[in-house]
Amino acid sequence: MVLVRDSKDAPPREVVELADVTKVHPGGVRALDGVTVGFGRGSFTAVMGPSGSGKSTLLHCAAGLDRPTSGRVVLAGQDIGTLREPKLTTVRRAHVGFVFQSFNLVDALSVWDNVLLPQRLTGARPDHGWAKELVARVGLTGREKARPGELSGGQQQRVALARALAARPEVIFGDEPTGALDLSTGRDVLALLRRFVDEIGATIVMVTHDPAAAAWADRVVFLADGRIAGELLAPTADQVSARMMELTR
Repeated sequence: MVLVRDSKDAPPREVVELADVTKVHPGGVRALDGVTVGFGRGSFTAVMGPSGSGKSTLLHCAAGLDRPTSGRVVLAGQDIGTLREPKLTTVRRAHVGFVFQSFNLVDALSVWDNVLLPQRLTGARPDHGWAKELVARVGLTGREKARPGELSGGQQQRVALARALAARPEVIFGDEPTGALDLSTGRDVLALLRRFVDEIGATIVMVTHDPAAAAWADRVVFLADGRIAGELLAPTADQVSARMMELTR
């Protein structure tokens, strides 16, 4: 897949691109089999598929958490497959944010310090103004000194969202970000993700098993047996459910 640019100095339209990516785990298990897909700037993509279809492996390869067996992964204009540690870690910290089902906050740190942590890890001077805006956007103004253990699950995921955006990453990867939340709280978190895309131009790639969650996205990419099995644009929950039923027959 070739990067297409608007002009000589313009950034690539797609923040992340996987080109003919294959991932074979020890024992010969082929998790990804020739996957080619891109994720555009300012877009919200859900990745879905049956259990064992390769969703998490795709996410990990795209984020530089795992290396493909073959093929290319281009993140923010860099072929990350050619990078060695610690350069790869540096690129991840500068260009990628993560939101996980389990929140993954640092229990010993306050809300404020959790949000600022990605900026500090990159060695950049923390942008307190941006962090304050993010805390406000996720509805936690006044709770900056609280520790994660003093917050509800939904509030902890809001902190995780603010943390993911703190270093102004090129892309945010979400691995079942609403999986541990009740229906109402999960809907609130999805609404925040949608707002971040629409209002600040964030790029979000989210693995989910929930058709209702996927319906918040601009596009749903389906995987089956490690291969791309189609996509839906402007999806509805009913359309996603119907497609998932076809894939699991």
